[in-house]
Amino acid sequence: MTTRPVCETYRECIYSPLGNIAIRATNEFIQGIEFTDDPIHSDGGNSLTNFASQQLTDYFDGRLLCFDLPLAPQGTAFQKRVWQALQNIPFGHTASYRDIAVALQNPNAVRAVGAANGRNPIAIVIPCHRIIGADGSLTGYASGLARKKALLELEHHQRSLAL
Repeated sequence: MTTRPVCETYRECIYSPLGNIAIRATNEFIQGIEFTDDPIHSDGGNSLTNFASQQLTDYFDGRLLCFDLPLAPQGTAFQKRVWQALQNIPFGHTASYRDIAVALQNPNAVRAVGAANGRNPIAIVIPCHRIIGADGSLTGYASGLARKKALLELEHHQRSLAL
């Protein structure tokens, strides 16, 4: 009988202007980034959580417009396709559930896209906050509409400075 190596998971928590953020990673991939109401605590993280922490800090400080992190979100094949499509929404832009469904060549999957968007385990980097209603209104966000609005305003402001 062969044994598989244990895949350790590391956690690092950081402070952001929108609240505490927990980063979860293996030695190879980011598996989760989420806002948390828990106090800041971590197991020391690893080089990848440190790298993600620095990129998130740069994002909030207006010095980063594009993340460069190895991601491995856990989900169904369809969810992973949705999350990949979300990463194609440019910084400072928005899209609707329908836009993503059409991009996936499945225009009838609007509700399924919405459900997958709501289960995104890697907030900000997989930009589910860039999804708005077809009428331009803010739609649900797992971390609250106030955070979603703040993220969109931050990106809009940074994008206008970059132009």
